Amino acid sequence: MTPILLWFRRDLRLDDNPMLHAAARTGRPMIPVFVGDDAIFGIGAAARWRYGEALSSFSQRLQSHGARLILRRGPALPVLRELVRETGAGAVWWTRLYDPQARARDGDVKSALRADGIEARSFPGHLLVEPWQVETGQGGPYRVYTPFWKAVSARDMPTPCPEPDRLATPPHWPRSEALDDWALAAGLVRAAPVLARHARIGEAAAQDRLERFLSAAVADYRTARDLPAREATSGLSENLTYGEIGPRRVWSAAQALLSAEPGNKGAEHFCKELVWREFAYHLMFHWPQILKDNWREGWEDFPWRDDNTDAERWRRGMTGEPFVDAGLREMYVTGTMHNRARMIVASYLTKHLMTHWKVGLDWFADCLIDWDPASNAMGWQWVAGSGPDAAPYFRIFNPATQAEKFDPQSRYRHRFIAELASKPGTDALSYFDCVPRAWGLDPAQPYPAPLVDLKAGRARVLEAYHANKP
Repeated sequence: MTPILLWFRRDLRLDDNPMLHAAARTGRPMIPVFVGDDAIFGIGAAARWRYGEALSSFSQRLQSHGARLILRRGPALPVLRELVRETGAGAVWWTRLYDPQARARDGDVKSALRADGIEARSFPGHLLVEPWQVETGQGGPYRVYTPFWKAVSARDMPTPCPEPDRLATPPHWPRSEALDDWALAAGLVRAAPVLARHARIGEAAAQDRLERFLSAAVADYRTARDLPAREATSGLSENLTYGEIGPRRVWSAAQALLSAEPGNKGAEHFCKELVWREFAYHLMFHWPQILKDNWREGWEDFPWRDDNTDAERWRRGMTGEPFVDAGLREMYVTGTMHNRARMIVASYLTKHLMTHWKVGLDWFADCLIDWDPASNAMGWQWVAGSGPDAAPYFRIFNPATQAEKFDPQSRYRHRFIAELASKPGTDALSYFDCVPRAWGLDPAQPYPAPLVDLKAGRARVLEAYHANKP
């Protein structure tokens, strides 16, 4: 009956948490722990702030069940060893992560703790299916999404586990550091209050989001999800990132709707988007270089530019292309960006501005509260052309025609670009409240002229592509 240290990371929930469910069934005392290591303090400013908010919410949730979240800062192994010594714990359990950094760290922790005579055990819970469980007929990993979707959707998914009825606690709690002392919001300077108005933090908020989406917006999801002015998406990427809701719970709820309403195209497409997230992790697990290098072979000589003054204008949402700038300003104000806008924004940087996808990848990593290493890398490489896009052509999005098609009344562009609206709203003006003062931006300034002619920019990148075709 020695205690179990439950090492929480991106699984900050009580519902559908296989690790917690298994621990509760043992009847042993449980000590929830969160380790503030480089994997936390090394991420982007917006994601680091959002992580702090998630931890605060989860800590309160545990307290309402008579438990505590113990915070310790430092490298994971020495921190966990010290906690084992202090508490007499006989086991350390955690939910698996799949990026190279986490896998290396967790492998070292597991080996060292087992050598110490401590049970070290990892659990699923961050994904629907473990990456090594989905293979092609030849026994290798999938490289194309559609067959991957067919393979995953044909599987019997595990039933989500319920929230434990009781959390057994130790007679004495170890010391915990104060979350405020970690200063996880320090990198934001001015933006934290603005982001806080838009974030939906914690397990209860995530479950409410899912319920509201499946009861209404999902009906039009297949088509309306591409319209950034509409509240047509679930918004759950933010909550899935920190594990405030489990993917199995989301899948189960969507499948229940499909069973009740066969042929519900919106629910079916929503399931496909959930598996698109799985595909990103599948690729990252089998090809971890996707985070830093071109996934496709032959792209090493493509003449992308490194960081440049045009890219700086892009970062600031001052390219003169309204759809592009609206997306970038949305990200600064809300911490997220509509998926259609993400594609347009990324295409403009990598194609029309001929700037390397790594420049955009790093900016998203610093600004997104729903930043996810796998999805961010796959998304940027998919748009750039160096990733897993099965299309037999070089995809170039025209931001002007995309705006006409997906924002025909300019509602999205006017929502986030103050210079284009006769009476700018709160979101448009909030952009100027949270950007660095050093940028010298003012809503009274005229909107900038376009950085590049779209037709000329398209011709330039096509010429480069044909001259360096992989």
